[in-house]
Amino acid sequence: MSRSPRGWLRLALLAATLGLLPACGRPAGHAQTLTFWAVGREGEAVARLIPAFEREHPGIHVDLQELPWKAAHQKLLTAFAGDTTPDIAQLGNTWIAELVALDALEPLQPWVERSAVVKPADYFRGIWDTNRIDGRLYGIPWYVDTRLLFYRKDLLKAAGFDAPPRDWAGWSRQMAALQARPGHDHYAILLPTNEFEQLLSLALQQDDPLLRDGGRYGNFESAGFKRALRFYVEAFRRRQAPLLADTEVANPWAEFGRGVYPFYFSGPWNIREFRQRLPAAQQGTWATAPLPGPDGPGAGIASGSSLVIFRHSPHQAQAWLLIEYLSRPRVQQQLYDLLGDLPPRRSAWLGDTLRNDPALRAFRDQLERIRPTPAVPEWERIVTEMQLVAAQAAHGELTIDQAAAEIDRRADAILEKRRWMLAHAQAPRR
Repeated sequence: MSRSPRGWLRLALLAATLGLLPACGRPAGHAQTLTFWAVGREGEAVARLIPAFEREHPGIHVDLQELPWKAAHQKLLTAFAGDTTPDIAQLGNTWIAELVALDALEPLQPWVERSAVVKPADYFRGIWDTNRIDGRLYGIPWYVDTRLLFYRKDLLKAAGFDAPPRDWAGWSRQMAALQARPGHDHYAILLPTNEFEQLLSLALQQDDPLLRDGGRYGNFESAGFKRALRFYVEAFRRRQAPLLADTEVANPWAEFGRGVYPFYFSGPWNIREFRQRLPAAQQGTWATAPLPGPDGPGAGIASGSSLVIFRHSPHQAQAWLLIEYLSRPRVQQQLYDLLGDLPPRRSAWLGDTLRNDPALRAFRDQLERIRPTPAVPEWERIVTEMQLVAAQAAHGELTIDQAAAEIDRRADAILEKRRWMLAHAQAPRR
């Protein structure tokens, strides 16, 4: 997200008073201390992975500091304003463009070229590309996230279908058949109106880019985006999806089990949720499927987190050693075992746990077709506005054309500062 000049001044003032989070342990003896900021549950998990790294590198002590997701973004900006950035950090990959715009991150291509561990060809291309800004590499994917279909095999079969859909036409037919079941307390799919990932996934399946002219303007009035928006909105207009935010769905797993939503458009963490929350008798009734696209298997979002090194770190060599360690396929398999975070490297999927889990096969397939979102610092604000307007269209307050034009209007307003900065950067000096 971007910040206003007043916001930057506030952050600069706060930097004088806000300190770093408490350290997790103290360095032993004369070990070099490396500060690592990890976010959310990954901070808890990586604490279990670091001791093995420190045993391999007795001259390095990792000062792990765990940040909650809600506070991490501001913490990073405050640290930048106060020149107190860590050596290495976990970043949501949509944040990388913002930190690059601030000139806060160290380019990593020279480190990759010398590495015997980090092999770009082994990474799913879509997630690797989220770390490239203007042709330069600034992060190494740590885990990858995407969205696809969870579905009720038994209900689909009862409706006359032996396999999940592969394209939008088949998906529409299946949702219509599922909605036509007897009764009035069910739908075909759950698409929370306050989540942008579902519509964004459909939009990334189009040939038209979401922004145009080098990220200066929105491109939401393109034929491709309007095609995606129309498919999304029609699910609500046909009552195949309820007009509900995720906060209004108390227990989506139980409702999936009751058949309220035979299709659930969600991410990999729900594999564990369904296995824990559904009764044993229902464990054979559900499965996962790659996303259908307009004309066949479709693209999906490339989300997740990456590891970065800050430009002002005095310990860049040691930070790279930690990135290499956390990038090993075996260590990425351990991270999956701890949290269910999907590895971004193909070789990590060769382990028995990932390779033999039937619910993961669709994710492995989907990861070959994930695509990055536009690499501009303002993207999170833009995609939030996209979803707010899309919800209005779903409620029947805007037509498809009106909604697309409104999203473009809001995106162009958000990108105004970017256009000004790019224009001045390209203006000849006198």
